[in-house]
Amino acid sequence: MALAFGDAHASNAAPEGMVWIPGRTFTMGSNDHYPEEAPAHPVKVDGFWIDEIPVTNRRFTEFVKATGYVTFAEKTPDAKDYPGAKPEMLRAGSLLFFQPKTVSGPDITQWWTFKFGANWHRPLGGISDLRGKLDHPVVHVAWCDAKAYADWAGLELPTEAEWELAARGGLDDAEFAWGDELMPGGIPMANTWQGTFPVKSTKPKGHERTSPVRSFPPNGYGLYDMIGNVWEWTADYWSDRHPEPSAKACCIPNNPRGGGVEASYDPHQPNIRIPRRVLKGGSHLCAPNYCRRYRPAARHAEPEDTSTSHLGFRCIKRAPASQEPASQKPMSQENAHEQVRASR
Repeated sequence: MALAFGDAHASNAAPEGMVWIPGRTFTMGSNDHYPEEAPAHPVKVDGFWIDEIPVTNRRFTEFVKATGYVTFAEKTPDAKDYPGAKPEMLRAGSLLFFQPKTVSGPDITQWWTFKFGANWHRPLGGISDLRGKLDHPVVHVAWCDAKAYADWAGLELPTEAEWELAARGGLDDAEFAWGDELMPGGIPMANTWQGTFPVKSTKPKGHERTSPVRSFPPNGYGLYDMIGNVWEWTADYWSDRHPEPSAKACCIPNNPRGGGVEASYDPHQPNIRIPRRVLKGGSHLCAPNYCRRYRPAARHAEPEDTSTSHLGFRCIKRAPASQEPASQKPMSQENAHEQVRASR
């Protein structure tokens, strides 16, 4: 696949594999769920192109072959960056989810482990590989890895506002990217946890983790996997809350870029100065009984140096106003549901 998009705007043609999101004002965030999503507030975002799908193992393989890039999870951590870390833990690896038989309390180490040797091309560590998974989203990528890929492709990582606008698919007031029901007509609309997290999965054997891109219907803008499958990196530093809504229409934030780096540090780890970025979209591990972050407004903090088995990314390309294509009309909720029925 060609990933050089430099001349795409000369003819207003869509960059390969990307979808145009018309710029406009929308309500970002939510007052109805987790506190970090509040307050809901209007923002204005200019139009941009965004990847139709998350970056896949196939695409990331092309990047690595072309550049020789080595991801963060493949490198031995530097002890000076992790004061107090046990020496035996300073080995290359990544965080890997495993399904326990029972759990006691909220301690996430009951279902997460730092797996030595786990990385993007060995997603389960050991001798695992990418056979049969080239069209799955790439995982085990830290923020610097996503940024390196975007730079190579001549693209950028989306801001939180850009990502959320795209994920909503034109349904500003809807709870989910496809409407107000998690599973309309009992049909799953995204790759999220089915069963009781983390001890029971009712998915078919072999389908408990990531799924191939385009396995579920697109949202109103024609974007796949904006919800579920893998969390996605954004460019923005983490902040505990959104800013308060502007009292005047003239002062609505325009193309907001998130908070500052100082506020992004984890207050529970004052000795570790690793900035945190905003993740969006939820993943295949989000469940009604545990993590209801399978919504466009949901957000999560992640240290830049952290990679996991349920975290990926997609890219955007911003266009000068003079080169913006004609706006497209989002798919209606009814048409989206009809597409779901036809695809099953």
